[in-house]
Amino acid sequence: MKKVLKMILLSILISTITIAFGIIIFVSCSPTFGGKPKKATLEKMKKSNNFNNGKFHNLIDTPMNSVDVSFFKTMKDFIKGGENRVPNSAVPYQKIDSSELNYRNADEVKVTWLGHSSVLISFEGHVFLTDPMFGKRASPLSFMGPKRFNETLPLAGRDILKIDAIIISHDHFDHLDYQSIKRLHSKTDKFFVPIGIGAHLEKWGVHPKKIIELDWWEEYDYNSAITLISTPARHFSGRGLNDRNRTLWTSWVIKSSKHSIYFGGDSGYAPFFKEIGQKYGPFDLTMLECGAYNEGWPYIHMMPEETARAHIDLRGKILLPIHWAQFNLSLHPWIEPIERLSKKAKAEKIILATPKI
Repeated sequence: MKKVLKMILLSILISTITIAFGIIIFVSCSPTFGGKPKKATLEKMKKSNNFNNGKFHNLIDTPMNSVDVSFFKTMKDFIKGGENRVPNSAVPYQKIDSSELNYRNADEVKVTWLGHSSVLISFEGHVFLTDPMFGKRASPLSFMGPKRFNETLPLAGRDILKIDAIIISHDHFDHLDYQSIKRLHSKTDKFFVPIGIGAHLEKWGVHPKKIIELDWWEEYDYNSAITLISTPARHFSGRGLNDRNRTLWTSWVIKSSKHSIYFGGDSGYAPFFKEIGQKYGPFDLTMLECGAYNEGWPYIHMMPEETARAHIDLRGKILLPIHWAQFNLSLHPWIEPIERLSKKAKAEKIILATPKI
């Protein structure tokens, strides 16, 4: 009996080691996990006020989990599931005509939400695209991980012929998608990214001269009229097994003498929203996350009511909620984010843009 038990335990041990070794090999060899920064980027990292002991840090203390909710309870809730986390049928959306891609009015700003955090921005004659994510799963695996609610999209990556610049907020899989970048990098002139993400792009075939890496509060004159500014966010980064916070996460301001808009990426609520609003606002439009929140991780994603508060702090005119109704990334019902935000926006007299996906 003891011999049989030993054989069983040995088999389990060997299987565990084999699986672990396979995961390590996959992460090391698969290009989807990105690359490692080169010497010049490492030097820039070391000079950053937000970089210490080999990692980037938030401006204020940001625990990954709430002290009131244990990690094991959160995992149990994820496994157990929740009600209505996924819609019963496809979420309705309006198909985007290819002519939208060619809209370039030098005096106007026009935005088209493509779903999640992907927004097509026509800004005074130039077209930008934020966090392009056209994949079916927010995952390094094609068969596992959060699956997109809809099989089809309002605009497919292959339909995009030309983008002036792609703007990335951070390197999580639902914001920096390997296949989307591979499909789009030859169709754009510039990539604006936080420090460290350039290494991922270079590994995926993007020419280094196309990549602009910025630290928080750094400004880049896109042309004589338009400036892009990397501004703080309260979040984290990482794509692999041991690269947590090795690249920066950021929010973005696109500004001219006539217009100013804000793209928040992913962020928990923080005092810097007021600072950004005072320095670069008021904003004609803020694009802020509204989804993937939970009481178990209240510091890295905003509750809908905090989204409204951040918009007010930023001195925004119109609020476009993003990061909802696309992937099952939390425990809340899929429709809850916009319901809660709509209620708060009404109370605060916020102009809320809720387009079809």
